[in-house]
Amino acid sequence: MHALPFNQHLAGCGQGLKNIDYYFKANYMETLTDKDALTVIQERKSVRNYTGEPAGKEAIDKLLRAAMAAPSAVHMMPWKFIVVTDIKKLEKLAGGLPFAKMLVKAGTGIVVCAVATEAAGSSEEFAILDCTCASENILLAAEALGLGAVWTAVYPNKELMDFVRKELDIPQHVIPLNLIPVGHPTGDEKALDKFDAKNIRWQKWGGDF
Repeated sequence: MHALPFNQHLAGCGQGLKNIDYYFKANYMETLTDKDALTVIQERKSVRNYTGEPAGKEAIDKLLRAAMAAPSAVHMMPWKFIVVTDIKKLEKLAGGLPFAKMLVKAGTGIVVCAVATEAAGSSEEFAILDCTCASENILLAAEALGLGAVWTAVYPNKELMDFVRKELDIPQHVIPLNLIPVGHPTGDEKALDKFDAKNIRWQKWGGDF
């Protein structure tokens, strides 16, 4: 169904600003969070402060679709994702992971798991690389949706990996790469301009910018 033109929508309604607000939310609110790809990349930030409002299943589904759109070696896609929203599980994970103390306030945690036996050549290295790409897509998609997210490390710390495996019943051969808290940001964190021309070489290592 196509939305009515703005003036036609308001004609005869006689409710002034109330109807303007309704029309705006119904027809334009979704586009407010639409950003072009380069803007999303530049505005992505690691969010550690959350409002406590849950992200919601629809948004999480979008993040997971983005994750699984990532590239992978020989298109093997050796990833699995565990979504945790249960408050008791979040509290337990936050208690055992030194970098994920914000997990409870975020309201959702996504554990990205790498399965080496499903990777190209059954390679652990390829599995980690592929799941890193999937993780970055989650972070970028969260930014695009106006959500906050942050990579909190599990791999390669053996104690942390074993802790997450135990808490979430993950098989020993599966690598919990990270735990990504997701939620609504307070707005405290701001994107940083990380570009540095000194990190670029042309044609060879010693080439000039």
